[in-house]
Amino acid sequence: MHRVVVTGLGAITPIGNSVPEFWENLVNGVNGVTRIAAFDPSPLEVQIAAEVKEFDPKQHMDFKAARRMDRFSQFAVAAAGEAIKDSGLEINEENSESIGVMVNTGGGGIPTLTREVLNYHQKSPSRVSPFFIPMFAPNMAACQVSIRFGIHGPVQASVAACAAGNQAFVDALRMLQLGEVDVMISGGTEAGMDPVSIAAFGNMGALSKRNDDPAHASRPFDKDRDGFVFGEGAGVLILETEEHARKRGANVYCELVGGGVTGDAFHISAPLPGGSGAARAMALALKSANMAPDDLDYISAHGTSTPLNDVSETAAIKTVFKDHAYKMPVSSPKSMIGHLVGAAGAVGGVVSVLAIRDGVLPPTINHDEPDPECDLDYVPNQAREMTVNTSMANAFGFGGQNVAAIFKRYDG
Repeated sequence: MHRVVVTGLGAITPIGNSVPEFWENLVNGVNGVTRIAAFDPSPLEVQIAAEVKEFDPKQHMDFKAARRMDRFSQFAVAAAGEAIKDSGLEINEENSESIGVMVNTGGGGIPTLTREVLNYHQKSPSRVSPFFIPMFAPNMAACQVSIRFGIHGPVQASVAACAAGNQAFVDALRMLQLGEVDVMISGGTEAGMDPVSIAAFGNMGALSKRNDDPAHASRPFDKDRDGFVFGEGAGVLILETEEHARKRGANVYCELVGGGVTGDAFHISAPLPGGSGAARAMALALKSANMAPDDLDYISAHGTSTPLNDVSETAAIKTVFKDHAYKMPVSSPKSMIGHLVGAAGAVGGVVSVLAIRDGVLPPTINHDEPDPECDLDYVPNQAREMTVNTSMANAFGFGGQNVAAIFKRYDG
C-alpha cells in the first residue's frame, strides 16, 4: 500500500478567494456572513448567507469557458488551479493519464436549473440554454477541471450531500494507496445560492433566522444557536503517492493516513440520536490510520450550528475518544464561513492540513454561552497556538452520510 501525501491546497470561500487569504481571516475570526447580495432576499424568511465575494472567473479561465459553466464548476476550476500551482505539479502528455480528478458536490448547478426552468415556463422552450445539462450536471465540476488542465486519468464525482468533500478525500486515498494513479486532484464545491434553495432550507427549519444580526448567526455548539447559515465555495487538495511526490521534489504538507465512511440508515435530514453513525466513521478512520484515539490532536468539526448536529457530533466524539475527548480541541470553521454543503468537508480538510503546518487552531466564534450538552473544548472565540501532529476533518450529510478523514505530520 502506497503512502499518500498532500502537496497542494486551493480554496474559494466566503472569507477569501485563496488559501492564504482564507487562512489569515479564519485564524483572526473574520466573519463572512452577510445579507444576501446575489438576489433580492426580501420575500424570504431567511435573508442572510455566507457568499463568496468579488470572485471573477476570468482570472481563472477564459471568458467563453466561464460562460458555459455554472458557478460551482467555476469555483472548482479556480480552487484546483491554485492547488496545482501550489503543488508545483506540471501536467503534460507524459503524465496526464496517471493523474485523476475527484471533485464532489452536494447539488450541482442548482441556480442554472432554477433559471432554465423559468426560461421554459415564462418564455418558451426555445429559450432554454443548449448548455443547460452540461452546466447543471453534478459531475461537471470534475470534468471541467479535467478539461481545463488536460487531465486524462480517472475523472469521478460523487453526490454525497454535506459529506461530499470528505468523501472525495477518502475515495482518492484508496485509489492512491492501491497505485491506480500517482496524483489525485480531490475536493468539493458548491454554489447553490439561489432563492429556491434558501426557501427550501428555510421552510425545513434548518437555517438561522438572525437576519438583523448576520455576524452572530452561525454559532456552533453555542446554547443559542438556531440553525446553520447557507454558504458556497470550494476546497481542493493535491494528493500524491509518496514515491511520486519525492521523485519530483514536491513540498509535502502532511500525510493523509486514513478515512472512514458510514451510513445512519435513519432519516432524510436528522442524524442518529447519540451520533452512533458519526462515531463509527471516526472509529473506522482511526483504525485505517492505525491510530489509537489518544493519538489525535485536533478535530475540524462538522459543527453546523443546528441544535441536532452539534449535540450528536459532540456525543459521537465522546463515544470514540472517551476521556481524551475533553483534552482534545475541536473547532468549527462554519462559525465564520457558514455551511458550504458539498464543499464543507473539503474546506475542513484544508483547515486540518494548515493546523498541522502552522500549529494554529482556528477558533469557533460566537461561542458565548456553552450548551450543557456540548461540553468539549471548542477553541472559543480566539485562535490558539498548539503543536498539531494529527488532525481529523469531519463531514456529515443529509440522508445519514458520515465521513471522517485523518491527516498526519509527514516524517519524511
